[in-house]
Amino acid sequence: MKTLKPLTIESVPDDARASMAFVKKRLGSISNLMATLGNSPAMLNGYLALDAAWETTVLTVRERQLVLLTASVENKCLYCIAAHSTTLAGMRVDAEIIQSVRNRTALTHSGLDALVGLTRELVNERGFVGEAAKQKFFAAGYDEIVLMEILIGVALKTMSNYLDHLNPISIDTVFQEQAQAR
Repeated sequence: MKTLKPLTIESVPDDARASMAFVKKRLGSISNLMATLGNSPAMLNGYLALDAAWETTVLTVRERQLVLLTASVENKCLYCIAAHSTTLAGMRVDAEIIQSVRNRTALTHSGLDALVGLTRELVNERGFVGEAAKQKFFAAGYDEIVLMEILIGVALKTMSNYLDHLNPISIDTVFQEQAQAR
């Protein structure tokens, strides 16, 4: 079976080289996900553009990472589960919160539970969210703008999660500890 291999800055198509250099400069290294996205300049550049928009949403960095982890759990992407769990652990987010998302159990923080619950329902119901989840979300202090902006995170994860399904990506060494966590 044909599979895509992770590429380097030197081996990506010309139209992806600047984006790969940007990723390396910004993050210090190029993950296997980014190196695989580099096979398609359109996919890599689109992913990075959507990620840049995601970073401008009203959600905090922690909330954005929880949305990304939740979508990855619901989409069963082992690579992204490990990556976002590692990021959250590095941010010193309580391990219980990370495990609750990974185990699909309620979070003790009601606001984050509403955010994670709404994201779960959004992914699992293909964009349809029941009134109970919306009311819990709004009662937690979120508004219609945040509801709409969560779609950016779900779209971002749909791209990377589905790429991993089509072409399993080797989990980077830096994410291995969280890949083993259950």
